[in-house]
Amino acid sequence: MTSVAEPLTRDLALRRAFSLYPTGVVALAAEVEGAPVGMAVNSFTSISLEPALVAISAARTSRTWPQLRGVPELGMSVLGHDQEQFSRRLASREGDRFGDQAMQRAEQGALLVDGAALWLTCRPYATYDGGDHEIALYEIADVQLFDGIEPLVFHQSRYRSIVGDPPRG
Repeated sequence: MTSVAEPLTRDLALRRAFSLYPTGVVALAAEVEGAPVGMAVNSFTSISLEPALVAISAARTSRTWPQLRGVPELGMSVLGHDQEQFSRRLASREGDRFGDQAMQRAEQGALLVDGAALWLTCRPYATYDGGDHEIALYEIADVQLFDGIEPLVFHQSRYRSIVGDPPRG
């Protein structure tokens, strides 16, 4: 058993505890007034098959979420293992988040990131109070899987890749 020299504050203890659960990194993106708007989240989960629903949560302090919450269609791209730098740009508060990142635009403005492991084109379904976050449910309108692309993973506050077992002989 490992002990900590000083007791952790509740907030720091919770941050560390939550970081133990590995998550994927999802780019939320849409075209807003003719320009790409996006952010990275790792609070993403499947909710239901019928109807097909996913949930994300966004911090109330986010300056990007208010621009995305009202779009009719939102792109959700589970980033690929080699897209760490793009994820960092999406998570930044300043600068050009998209750079030369290739994307596809869906009919109603959802933006989907090339090189991702999964694309979901989603429409707003419901929102809920989540304390210092807003929880948003989205109905999946379209899904595209890219089986050959391993997802980017965030675990213990670091980006990681999934390493599978070697093939059995």
